[in-house]
Amino acid sequence: MQQPRQPFSKRQGYVGRPKEISIREDAPKDFRFAFLHATRVVARQYQGDYPEVDIRDVVAKTLQMWLDPGVWHYNEAWQQVEGAVYGCEWFRVYDIVESIEAYFKSTTPRAATEFTNQLNELFVGHGIGWQLVNGEIVTRGGQVFEVTVTTAIALLQQDRKPTAAGHLQFAIGALSARPTANTSGAVAQATNAVECVLGEITGQTMTLGDYLKKNASLFHPALAKGLRGIYGYASDEGARHGKEGTAPTREDAEFVVSACAAVCTLLTRKHPK
Repeated sequence: MQQPRQPFSKRQGYVGRPKEISIREDAPKDFRFAFLHATRVVARQYQGDYPEVDIRDVVAKTLQMWLDPGVWHYNEAWQQVEGAVYGCEWFRVYDIVESIEAYFKSTTPRAATEFTNQLNELFVGHGIGWQLVNGEIVTRGGQVFEVTVTTAIALLQQDRKPTAAGHLQFAIGALSARPTANTSGAVAQATNAVECVLGEITGQTMTLGDYLKKNASLFHPALAKGLRGIYGYASDEGARHGKEGTAPTREDAEFVVSACAAVCTLLTRKHPK
C-alpha cells in the first residue's frame, strides 16, 4: 500500500521544529482539536471503521461523566467525545490522552505507538511543555534539559546506580504533577540523586560541598565554586520542601534538576564502577 505523501511543510522541515515552550498549565483549543483529529485518524487506521463508540466510552470512564451509551451512531458518539474534551479542565485533557493511549495499547499496540508519536509532535508544534512517554504525560523541558537529564539517568542505570537514577526520575515526576508542579519536591529529589552518587563513590554520607573540599584537585576552582553555589541553593530549597510560600519557580527547579543531573554524570564519569 502506497504511503501518503507528506505535505510541503513537513518535507521542507518547517513543521516539527521545536518551538519555545510557552504552555504548561493549559490545553489550548487548537491543541484539543488536533488531539481529537489525531485520535480519530489513528483509531480508524488501525481499528477499522467506526471506533468512535469505544473511544466515547474511554472518555466517559476517564472523566467519570455520563455520556449516553445508547448513542451508537459514530458521528453522534464522536460529538459526545468532542463536547467532553472541549468542555473539561485543561489537566483532564491530558488524563484523556493517557487513557486513550492505554486503550490503544490494550487493543492495537501499533496504534498506541503511532498515537504517541503524533501526540509528541503536537506537543512540540504547539510549544506545550509535556510529552507522552511510556503511556504517561510527563514534563518536557527545553532540548538542553531533556538531553542532560536523560543522559544522566541512562548513565546512572548503566553504572549500576539505580537509586540515584530513581531520584532523578522522581524529580521529573514532581515537575510533571498536575495541575501544579511540585517544584520543591523536584529540587529535593535532584539533590538526593547527587548525594546517592557521592555515597556510592565515597562509601560515606557526604554533601557535594564536603566532597569538593576533600577533592579540590578534581575540579577547576571556578567550576567548583559554581557547583557549590548551585548545590547550596538546591539544598536550601529542598530542605524547605513542603513549607508554605517557599517553593522555587518552575524555571529555577528545572535549572537545578538539570544542574544536579549534570553533576551526577560528571561524578560518575570521573569515578566509574
